[in-house]
Amino acid sequence: MPAKMYYDRDVQLAPIEEKLIAIIGYGSQAHAHAQNLRDTGLNVVVGLREGSPSRAKALQAGLRVASIEDATREADVIMLLIPDENQPATYEASIQPHLTAGKALAFGHGFNVHFGRITPPADVDVFLVAPKGPGHMLRRVYVDGAGMPGIFAVQQDATGQARDIALAYARGIGCTRAGVLETTFKEETETDLFGEQTVLCGGVTQLIKNGFETLVAAGYQPEIAYFETLHEVKLIVDLIYEKGFEGMRHSISNTAEYGDYVTGPKVVAEPSRQAMEEALARIQRGEFARDFIAEAEGGFSNMKQWRTEMREHPLEVVGKQLRDMMPFISKKELEV
Repeated sequence: MPAKMYYDRDVQLAPIEEKLIAIIGYGSQAHAHAQNLRDTGLNVVVGLREGSPSRAKALQAGLRVASIEDATREADVIMLLIPDENQPATYEASIQPHLTAGKALAFGHGFNVHFGRITPPADVDVFLVAPKGPGHMLRRVYVDGAGMPGIFAVQQDATGQARDIALAYARGIGCTRAGVLETTFKEETETDLFGEQTVLCGGVTQLIKNGFETLVAAGYQPEIAYFETLHEVKLIVDLIYEKGFEGMRHSISNTAEYGDYVTGPKVVAEPSRQAMEEALARIQRGEFARDFIAEAEGGFSNMKQWRTEMREHPLEVVGKQLRDMMPFISKKELEV
């Protein structure tokens, strides 16, 4: 039997209609949560540290802003949406002292709870609501009258209402317009990390980069290589997103479909699956979390170098030049 999806018709806003919701942070996810909740008609305050550059953006969006301490003290539901590496210190200093019995502490990702970096008190509800996409898209589809699918989980039900509150929150940000699934903190955390590393971000970008480098090394124009290995990815992914593999293969040529079957399994072959299995095992053992936290505590020195190297890679250089020549690609900067 398929897992149950919860939609607007299945969920009442009543469990949070009279509550104050504090959104801690104002980054990609946080700005979307705050604005969507506000536009749903719910009472929202944004909690930011003193001197935060995001304060002006939140105020400009018509949101009420307070310190993290005051927002936590005043609110009934506290959604923590600052970067994973910063959450434990902020929680300990500014949230935990004001997290009184009966409140709800919420997360957009289970990382810190699952890996034991945050342990909430036993007398508060603990849940997560995770839209399955970036915050900028969460906001965009909400404004367009649609929604983004999501998942929710309850880690701790101190009041007996945690599940209803989590579902109501999911409706407030628009996820139940598209449907939400129930999960656990463990499942959400481990599958989310796995998907990001092996397919969605790490796998896709490395596959594109390898393909581009192969064509350029063989003497083909970088611009042609860009179109063949990056630009058309969106078109194929859109078809898969809408119709699955079968629908995509129905839309491409017989030549492309034949090459799909005979070459794809050789390029992304058994060593790739084995690397995925090892990546999942490292996540499950907590090794990835340990290494990531060490990287953060070291000032992201490796990540800064990798960002610079990729920014200067011919794929990115020629890609920017080509995108600037395409009037149909949005030039609008991301909101936050």
